Amino acid sequence: QVQLVESGGGSVQAGGSLRLSCVVSGINLRVSEMGWYRQAPGKQRELVATISSGGNTNYADSVKGRFNIYRDNTKNTVYLQMNSLKPEDTAVYYCRRHGTGLLDNWGQGTQVTVSS
Repeated sequence: QVQLVESGGGSVQAGGSLRLSCVVSGINLRVSEMGWYRQAPGKQRELVATISSGGNTNYADSVKGRFNIYRDNTKNTVYLQMNSLKPEDTAVYYCRRHGTGLLDNWGQGTQVTVSS
């Protein structure tokens, strides 16, 4: 059974940092493209960052230079290091294994709240 479990969310003040973790099971992380997404209240879910199986990364313009996505295949975990957080980063953050049909999987999300 495929599972993606996020953790690490919380409440921080602007300028602070958080590290989100996504522990995966039931899939081979080494060959998977993974992504972090977020959804703020009243807004559509948006891409934050992706990392390919080869380690290539891609970021939304709004987080470039502040966020870093990386993976540890030995721990079956994908991370999102978030620095210099802003109130507009407040959202529920989701981990995703990119695929098609049953091979496209989402976690349950973790709340990040940034206060000014």
